[in-house]
Amino acid sequence: MTDPTDAIHFGTDGWRATLETFTDERVRIVAQGVADYLRDTGTDAPVVVGYDARPSSPGFAESVADVLSKNGFDAVLPERDCPTPTAVWTVVDRDYAGAIVLSASHNPPEYNGIKYFPSDGAPAMPEVTDAIEANLREPEALPDEEHGVVIRDDLVTPHTEAVAELVAEYGFERGTSRASSSETQAGREQSSRGQPATPTGSNATRERGGELDLSGVTVAYDAMHGSGRGVTDNLLEAAGASVDRIRCDTDPEFGGSAPEPAEENLHALVEHVRAGEADLGIANDGDADRIAVVTPSGYLDENLFFATTYDAMLEEHDGPAVRTVSTTFLVDRVANAHDQQVVETAVGFKWVADAMGTHDALIGGEESGGFSIRGHVREKDGVLMALLACAVQAAEPYVHRLEKLEDEHGRIVADKLSVDCPDDEKARVLEELEDVIPDEVAGVPVERTVTLDGFKLLCEDGSWLLVRPSGTEPKLRVYAEASSEARVEAVLAAGQELVAPLV
Repeated sequence: MTDPTDAIHFGTDGWRATLETFTDERVRIVAQGVADYLRDTGTDAPVVVGYDARPSSPGFAESVADVLSKNGFDAVLPERDCPTPTAVWTVVDRDYAGAIVLSASHNPPEYNGIKYFPSDGAPAMPEVTDAIEANLREPEALPDEEHGVVIRDDLVTPHTEAVAELVAEYGFERGTSRASSSETQAGREQSSRGQPATPTGSNATRERGGELDLSGVTVAYDAMHGSGRGVTDNLLEAAGASVDRIRCDTDPEFGGSAPEPAEENLHALVEHVRAGEADLGIANDGDADRIAVVTPSGYLDENLFFATTYDAMLEEHDGPAVRTVSTTFLVDRVANAHDQQVVETAVGFKWVADAMGTHDALIGGEESGGFSIRGHVREKDGVLMALLACAVQAAEPYVHRLEKLEDEHGRIVADKLSVDCPDDEKARVLEELEDVIPDEVAGVPVERTVTLDGFKLLCEDGSWLLVRPSGTEPKLRVYAEASSEARVEAVLAAGQELVAPLV
């Protein structure tokens, strides 16, 4: 008979699988593994059990809470599905043992997943997930008198209040001397409705006693039917923004696509902002740990969002940035211009989080839209970044900031593609790839090869090609960056030609 634990493997961001494999039996086995791990570490503090908006998630969360309580741990469930970063922030705020979150993040509706976060509020490192996997077994209850309790609590309100306080501390102030015409018009419209218009002058001060003031800013928010609905949008509104809501209801099919905030999935949001209906567009993925941003110019590439936001933060603050190997070198150019350091990591926010702690980073992130900042938990937080993005926009529009960055540092274009590859073939393909690494990519000599995560080929013209295995899907990822679309297309094509014969 097949051992049910054979199907459970923690990848870059927990264990995910289709619901044929991701069963209640296996979820309970993982919960027992976490309980054993926590007992081995000597803790008896409560555990948060979060879950996303997928129809199967509440039941799985209750099963996890049941196993934990029967192992002597108090389990704290949210009052409703909530963002993953909400559960993680609660762990640190209340000094809990950790969090188990039921979520498949941006995967299609037929998936679910489970993530574990230790007490430090950062993603679990391999030594932790390896220990949990080593403890996987059928649940075993303690005597009744040793059971913990299962409670429900409001986790969202304390998290969003802390986010609002943190972003306000970064000191972004409204100012229309550099504002876009759409912002000015938004201010006029709000004034005509009896709401305060944005004050003029670059030295405009907050009017909320030190709180962030987004009055005069109109934001279109797309929850993608995920757990950010009623959280991110309400947070922005509480800060004074006018919020136009898109897909802020539940849908078990996520509108027929995966809740991934990629450009191809955000047509309504892009059209809304480009039509001048909002100053900025924000989208979160299914569990609201990632962010996508839309400006009046269209979808803002996550690489450009990272570099621009970091540059804005460096106007008043110092500190290094942490980025993954797949993320733009534009971040490095921004850092160099401010005499700051950049730390490069393997792909996966756990590596970003680890480096953020080691280097006291001002911001850490990855090209897939996951970011966190100094003063917050070291887990990506799309709720936090939504408010920060709006604060940056209110001080000076992203379109203006991007123009200045391009003038100073040159143009950057990035893209990626995926090649199907079974999980059990990835190691072989990478081993064989090492033997066929070319001396040039699409006609440009390779200057250096980085093997931090897969193979990253740095070319003499500043372009680069990266091939690495996905940690969440049976695919190889191929990334490219250059100064033009034509060069990026050529580099991606070269990467695909390099990999395809080996798969």
